[in-house]
Formats: sequence, C-alpha cells, structure tokens
Amino acid sequence: MRGFVLGILIAGLMLSCMRAPQAAMPDPRPQKMTEIIALWAQIRGFRREAHMDLDPNPTTELQWRTKTVSEAARVCADGHQVPKTCGEICSLADAICDNAEAICGLANELGKDDQAAQEKCTSAKASCREAKQRCCNCSKDTTAGEPSF
Repeated sequence: MRGFVLGILIAGLMLSCMRAPQAAMPDPRPQKMTEIIALWAQIRGFRREAHMDLDPNPTTELQWRTKTVSEAARVCADGHQVPKTCGEICSLADAICDNAEAICGLANELGKDDQAAQEKCTSAKASCREAKQRCCNCSKDTTAGEPSF
C-alpha cells in the first residue's frame, strides 16, 4: 500500500512539474543589435583614424551585399608585405575587417530577414573592402616614395 501511495505522489509531482509555467526565453535581438551597433560605431572611428569618409561608398556597399567578409578583404596580392610606413592604415584595415566579421556573424544569427542587421553587415563589408584597398594602395605608393593616406 505504501508503494502505491508513493507512486501516486510521484506521478502527481511529475504532472504538476509538466504543467508549471515555463519562463519565457528573452528576445536575443536587442542585445545582438546593441553589439552590432557598437562594432559598427568602432568601424566608423577606425575610418576616421584612417582619414576615410565615415561611411563607405554606396556603390561599394551594393557590390558586397552578397559576398563574404573574407572575399571583401582579399584585395592585396598574395604574399603582400606591409611596409612600416603603411603599418597604421593596414592595422586599421585589419581591425575594420575583424569587426565586419563579428557584425556579419551576429547578423546571420538574427537571420536574413533582419534588415537592420543585414544592412550593418553590408556596410561593414564595404568598409573592410575600402580599408584593405587603402592598405594595398599605400603599400604600392611606398615603392615610389611616400605613402598616401
């Protein structure tokens, strides 16, 4: 008889646990968008340090909408060596591309239908491309004399 009562108590406990309201999962979008905007703001700061316009050219954005960050970053020839005089611009370009990678990763987590996140990703890829072009052009210019920023 004790086993029977214990069994009923355990079954009742299990049923009550199954019916207990479950805590709603918080929406991850606000936190991820905050991270995206912070990384994007850093890109704008890096662009300012590199004496570039704060935002990339809209044409560049259109070209890189469907491409990856690594494709956008491939500008310099293989085996490209960065001269010391171009170190700063090339370091900024690397930082911009790192942020672009993080932004696009977060945007992909939010999904292709999240237009705001995808737009920040596209802008970041275009910034990566333009910054890498500045780095490579600086390197080319140093072979002829002074680097140009």
